[in-house]
Amino acid sequence: MSLVLERMSGVPSPARGEGTVVRAIATLCFALFFLSLPALDARAAMNIQEVRSKKGVTAWLVEDHSIPLIAIRFVFDGGTAQDPVGKEGLVNLMTGLFDEGAGDLDSEAFQQKLDDAGAEISFQAARDGTYGWMRMLSDHKDEAFGLLKLTVNSPRFDQAPIDRIRSQILSGILANERDPNTVARQRWLRAIYGQHPYSRPDEGTKQSLATITAADIRAFHKANFARGGLHVAVVGDIDAATLSGKLDEVFGDLPQKQTLAPVEDVKLKLGQQLEVNYDLPQTSLQLAWPGVKPNARDFFAAALMNEILGGSTFTSRLFEEVREKRGLAYGVSSKLVDHEHSNALLVTTATRSDRAAETLSIVRKVVKDMAEKGPTEEELAATKKYLIGSFAINHLKSSDSIAATLVGLQRDNFAMDYIKNRAALIDAVSLEDVRTEAKKLLSADPTVMIVGPPLNRY
Repeated sequence: MSLVLERMSGVPSPARGEGTVVRAIATLCFALFFLSLPALDARAAMNIQEVRSKKGVTAWLVEDHSIPLIAIRFVFDGGTAQDPVGKEGLVNLMTGLFDEGAGDLDSEAFQQKLDDAGAEISFQAARDGTYGWMRMLSDHKDEAFGLLKLTVNSPRFDQAPIDRIRSQILSGILANERDPNTVARQRWLRAIYGQHPYSRPDEGTKQSLATITAADIRAFHKANFARGGLHVAVVGDIDAATLSGKLDEVFGDLPQKQTLAPVEDVKLKLGQQLEVNYDLPQTSLQLAWPGVKPNARDFFAAALMNEILGGSTFTSRLFEEVREKRGLAYGVSSKLVDHEHSNALLVTTATRSDRAAETLSIVRKVVKDMAEKGPTEEELAATKKYLIGSFAINHLKSSDSIAATLVGLQRDNFAMDYIKNRAALIDAVSLEDVRTEAKKLLSADPTVMIVGPPLNRY
């Protein structure tokens, strides 16, 4: 499993007057302190406990008492794909408001309490989930968890912060109206997803943002924030008994069941060529093939194939043919994109506009060769070794990254022993498995997007 969470469209905290500078400096010092802390020992990362509170809230816990830090990450099922038609941007707007006051604390008072507790908090919206994160010093965990409880259960959603955050989002939308990459991304999403919610902009539009009210936000919060759709991971200086109580404190009073709109699975609309014409010196290329779910039996065959094709930065076939042999691009890569209702394999690169057609032809040839012949024994052996050896570096390098990894595993319905068994699962993949997967995924006619001058200009 890639375990890289999809990019989440959070809203940065706005300025709050004179006290902002002081808090910014404090936050910087806080962040630098944690960056200086050693990564959690890999052996500790394997010791995952399941903690179930008296009210039935479940979390995965990795204890580490060597540093005075606790990191908690959680996600509620249901993200921007839940935005009602005509109110696109609602979930993204909501996640920008959780540090803008909760309970009897207005925005300024809440921020001051957060600083006093020595804690950081953030919420972000993704397509299929609403994510929360808090990092705290363990000596101040009572104060920090108390603030998290207020945030989760009693966000204020006051009108003044709503208007301010909405204005910030709108400024970004207006600034990007003529940005080639933004225009291309929206056209791409509409082309491959059609009318599915994935085709809509997470941040909304000028028109949709204007329709969103405080009542809309409160209604979605009530529907979304429920124990039945919650996944939690905690890493750091806290024991299971203490965490059990904190889980009930923060999440125990939430409703049991979510009331979300159904979202259907969607197959990519392949076989298209999209040209987004701009007079640019460099042309961007993006190609999409079918993907595979991260908990599917053939996922590791697909992951190994993708790594050989373009996932490895400097040793992949695409890098060798496009960059090393021909100097057509600074970089070229492929990746498996995992969403709850759709999956894809994407290849992306950028090249001089007068060589875009040549580059596209080379990419197609490399992919075709992989589909027809698959990898070699040597490529597969080297890639297995890399994927096994790099996992801890990429996903277990800090308390935050471990917590994010554990939340991702829960969302994809993996068991707690996944990390322990991962190497054996990779080793069990045969050359024939990878060749079969390459043919299955890459024989399709891809959808291609070209952003730059018309190809026929040159």
